[in-house]
Amino acid sequence: MRLNKFLSSCGIASRRKCDEIILSGAVTVNGKVAKELGITVNEKKDKVFYEGKQLFLPSSFVYIKLNKPKGYTCSAKDEKGRKTIYDLVKTEERLFSIGRLDYETEGLIILTNDGDFANKVAHPKYSIEKEYHVTIEGPIKESELAVLRKGVVVDGQRMPSARVEFLSSDEKYTKLSVVIDEGMNRQVRRMFEAIGKSIRLLKRVRIGKVKLGGVKRGDFRDLTDEELNSLVRAE
Repeated sequence: MRLNKFLSSCGIASRRKCDEIILSGAVTVNGKVAKELGITVNEKKDKVFYEGKQLFLPSSFVYIKLNKPKGYTCSAKDEKGRKTIYDLVKTEERLFSIGRLDYETEGLIILTNDGDFANKVAHPKYSIEKEYHVTIEGPIKESELAVLRKGVVVDGQRMPSARVEFLSSDEKYTKLSVVIDEGMNRQVRRMFEAIGKSIRLLKRVRIGKVKLGGVKRGDFRDLTDEELNSLVRAE
């Protein structure tokens, strides 16, 4: 088994992130630092350590959906001492999130210790949709919606197009639905910053067919078989 897959299957992180961890020199195999990609390990015989702890493949997989509140990071540890989503999820398993939400964004996060599952859900090849509800200050023009739908240009780079639909408005705020199928860093926030709109609230409400509904802010539960299968079957 490739080392990055072994690490991911042990619940360390996605395979892409595990490649970074390997290159950083934080992993040893049979007492030797592994700093090259493509290394293979015998999961039954080789001794793999990360951060001083020996890793073992899990005997079972966990799939959790969490309603992340604002004011939590998605890192296992935060250098600023801020609260993390792992303070909310009480489990003995070593889990990692599939994709992240920034400190000020709330909503749906999926956590697992199944690296193959995480790789599929996160991989751009499968174009799994993510839906956000965005509350902005003030009104928005049809011409601005058209720019968001086509893909705004940020630092000379055109961002991916998005499906943007009007939901509601009042004297102060406008609420929109934004659906994307790529995961550029802070993509939704950067879209609205590019057209000069200030986001009051940003919440992810759906990943694929898995919806946030039914989980209170700060709570979590296991994915149902139907929810899990909808992501496994996604093409």
